[in-house]
Amino acid sequence: MEITFYGHACFSIKTKGKTILFDPFISPNPKAKSVDVNKLTPDYILISHGHEDHLADAETIAKKTNATLVSNFEIVTWYQQKGVENTHPMNIGGSWKFDFGMVKYTNAIHSSMLPDGSYGGNPGGFLIKNEENSFYYSGDTALTMDMKLIGNSEKLDFAVLPIGDNFTMGIDDAIIAAEFINCNKVIGVHYDTFGYIEIKHKEAIEKFKAKGKELILLNIGEKMLM
Repeated sequence: MEITFYGHACFSIKTKGKTILFDPFISPNPKAKSVDVNKLTPDYILISHGHEDHLADAETIAKKTNATLVSNFEIVTWYQQKGVENTHPMNIGGSWKFDFGMVKYTNAIHSSMLPDGSYGGNPGGFLIKNEENSFYYSGDTALTMDMKLIGNSEKLDFAVLPIGDNFTMGIDDAIIAAEFINCNKVIGVHYDTFGYIEIKHKEAIEKFKAKGKELILLNIGEKMLM
């Protein structure tokens, strides 16, 4: 799998010949000004919840690329009404086998209101697995005991977790989350974009290391292989 970070909680995964883009918030993010949204060509767009800082560019990208938009029923219905043609609705606990692998929509403890004030359904995350890797993207969430269910049933190669605190888990809770899901390699997201969620990078990395875990903080536009 090839991972590319686009800032905040937006990243893409290339696997099984497909590109999956998660939570596209790029053009409104001044820290991601080096990223040209028009050059992104995902096959799928996965949206964890309805907040603008997770879907600001989703409509534009979906209509330009004809990518399949995957999210909860309420968010998918909202985009259908906006003319997005290729969609796949899910809900908490459900799974579906796509051509790139299995996706399970997992529980998250957060809120979810769409930019126009519409109800955004329950927030969630995604558990994805295929022959290449198995990984968990929690979406925006607090630490929750539900994560232990993932750790008890899945062997994860890596996880993508929010670490910025204030609106989501912070560093300390993200370390506990990594323990709950039995995963030693974590890519951090949802940090530094706003003043409320700025972190001390070195301190965060050292805290994870002290617990026998690796915290990876990618630069915007940086790629890595898993």
